[in-house]
Amino acid sequence: MRPLPPFPELVAFEAVARHLSFTRAAAELCLTQSAVSHRVRRLEAHFGKRLIHRLNPGLKLTEAGAALLPEIGAALDGLARLGRSPERRLRVAAGSALCTWWLAGRLPSFMARCPGLSVELTPLDSYSTPVPEVDVRILWVNQADYSPAPTQAPLFAERVFPVCSPRLLPGGRPFADPHALGNLTLLHKATLSSGEWSWNTWLDRLGIDARHRRGGQLRFADMGPILSAALDGAGVALARSLLVHDALQAGRLTLPVLGFEPMTSEKKHVARWRRGRADDPDIAAFLSWMVDEAALSMKQTDDWLQSQLRAAPEPSRGTLRETQ
Repeated sequence: MRPLPPFPELVAFEAVARHLSFTRAAAELCLTQSAVSHRVRRLEAHFGKRLIHRLNPGLKLTEAGAALLPEIGAALDGLARLGRSPERRLRVAAGSALCTWWLAGRLPSFMARCPGLSVELTPLDSYSTPVPEVDVRILWVNQADYSPAPTQAPLFAERVFPVCSPRLLPGGRPFADPHALGNLTLLHKATLSSGEWSWNTWLDRLGIDARHRRGGQLRFADMGPILSAALDGAGVALARSLLVHDALQAGRLTLPVLGFEPMTSEKKHVARWRRGRADDPDIAAFLSWMVDEAALSMKQTDDWLQSQLRAAPEPSRGTLRETQ
């Protein structure tokens, strides 16, 4: 049989040693100060050495007491964990715009499917930003740069189209004449863009001569501030279908003009994880949920877009909810 020290005496000593006070230890343990003091003396008798110097005023651990405290603390922590299920935590990193404008508000529905799982979401201002250790990282990469690998999987590609606040439009309705866009401020990313993210591309598609535009331009470092500026009526932004889904549904953003088709982004979202985690059930559940949730949001956005674009010449101001 193990020669175990008395348990109540261990608990009393650990509390006194943490607080360096019999009074505070007694309050924590719901005992009298005298009872705590007696328990510590019994433990000292068990070990045959003094553990606490009783000063006047105050207390000080002896060398033996200072050496014993971390061992007792670790043992008590271990006992406290007995019978508990280990914490399940999923650490996810993704672009700040995707986190703020679409993902964060939907995570409770994912967690409801996975009782006992907590999610830690890390927004990234740039995909080159150093990231603390995470379980899944969501990247937005050129489709040409993606190749199958055991540590990554494709998720989805979004559609790109112009949006603005209804406050910029007569009666809150999109302009029937695309040339009216030439008088509005265009919201850009600070870095030079091409393809579907270039306003020059969109002006050409809409038949607008950029040289004759009278509207100004505003540039931002990130998509998040661009969408915030669009919501505030600062100008017209090129947006991704997931990011503006909720604002379109609420009627806070709409199409500025008619007579165009949305463009599919040349970039796609890709999930990457650490080697050896491919079979993690929580990662698999999260990625499956994210793909399904994104597909639903993008379908609702596409349906709304088509209903608006078919409504020429006087499109309705319906929201996504009305087209479902």
